[in-house]
Amino acid sequence: MSDIALALWSFPVLLILVFLRTPIALAMICVGVAGTYMVIGTPMMTLNQLKTLTYGTFSNYSFSIIPLFLLMGQFATLSGMSTALFRAAESFLGHRRGGVAMSAVGACAGFGAICGSSLATAATMGQVALPELRRHGYPGSLATGALAAGGTLGILIPPSVILVIYAILAEQNIEKLFVAALIPGILAAIGYMVSISIWVRLSPDSSTMRPRVPWPERLRALGTVWPVIVIFIVVVGGIYVGFFTPTEAAAVGAAGTGLVALAAGQMSWTKLSQAILATAATTAMIFLIILGAGIYNNFLSLTQLPQSASIWVGEQGFSPWFVLTIVLLMYLLFGCVMDSLSMILLTVPIIFPIMSALDFGMSANDFGLWFGILVLIVVEVGLITPPVGMNLFIINSMAERTPISETYKGALPFVITDIVRVVILASFPAITLWLVWLIDSFG
Repeated sequence: MSDIALALWSFPVLLILVFLRTPIALAMICVGVAGTYMVIGTPMMTLNQLKTLTYGTFSNYSFSIIPLFLLMGQFATLSGMSTALFRAAESFLGHRRGGVAMSAVGACAGFGAICGSSLATAATMGQVALPELRRHGYPGSLATGALAAGGTLGILIPPSVILVIYAILAEQNIEKLFVAALIPGILAAIGYMVSISIWVRLSPDSSTMRPRVPWPERLRALGTVWPVIVIFIVVVGGIYVGFFTPTEAAAVGAAGTGLVALAAGQMSWTKLSQAILATAATTAMIFLIILGAGIYNNFLSLTQLPQSASIWVGEQGFSPWFVLTIVLLMYLLFGCVMDSLSMILLTVPIIFPIMSALDFGMSANDFGLWFGILVLIVVEVGLITPPVGMNLFIINSMAERTPISETYKGALPFVITDIVRVVILASFPAITLWLVWLIDSFG
């Protein structure tokens, strides 16, 4: 069997292991090690490859940003910012039809701006918003669907762990990627609110409206979320104007959210230790997946599959837009069976060189930013599509009286919204890149 054939056969083997509920990191390690041995042919050289790869992966300074952003999210959860964000959003939107669900989406967007994790955003906001949605008569499908969709904003709105990992894999500028994600993230939140508005108009009995909140109360509620605004400006703004490196900004953000939690009286030694342990556990899980993807991608590099695939696509004369459509559809399908982090780590080292070789009429840097945002949005959709929509499971586990089938049904309008947004951003790259160009023009 040729090396290329061996690499091609490794994909179905990997998927079979995933379907058999093998942890994705272990599946990639097993397939990668076995494939590397079959290519190299000697156990000693295979072990040397693994030793070098492991050291090279975890000595990358850029990866130190991950535990810092995760710790920032843990402290943000402790600080009570999620409740303040929801109350502030509810004071402005709660009197509208579907306003409480819209408030939950708005609060998810705000919390995602200081959390960086979709799953943490969904879990935290679910605890705050689900009781309110029930109290105002929202059906389980709309309540769980809106919160699951709102949780995905943690991936796209910076700072985001997945954005950082994509930037490292695709060798993109983290600062510019954060800026490029801002407008698509805001469009996502607006799109979800529009979906809720359409839902409650088509089904008028699906929600009730609360009384309009007077402006003095709205301003008081808005005043409680100033730490979120300050931390977001310091972290993202500090990165872009050059005050901090991304890693330094993550450390500043973690320290800031920790101080807010301390000032709110929510930081005890027990909670601090729990936050650190939770951060360590999540970091270990992410790093194991990174290692597994590194081993598997190293095997694919040995077989020359990425290079051969890039040459083959170029020789076929396919339209770049046709190839982009196929790639995005592939990500959409993979998202139904694979978690977002594994998908990014597994596919970007293979797909990005192929796409970079195509001519989309823009510079290499602009393409890297634009393509990354498109991929992350489609990966985001995978979090709310069955059967492996992690956000759906997290929210449904909190809504004990809502069947999982109702949660799937509730997520469908938001999936449609995401697909429409992908089409718009793919058709008009300037929407994604405009803010980057604007800031660069002042630089």
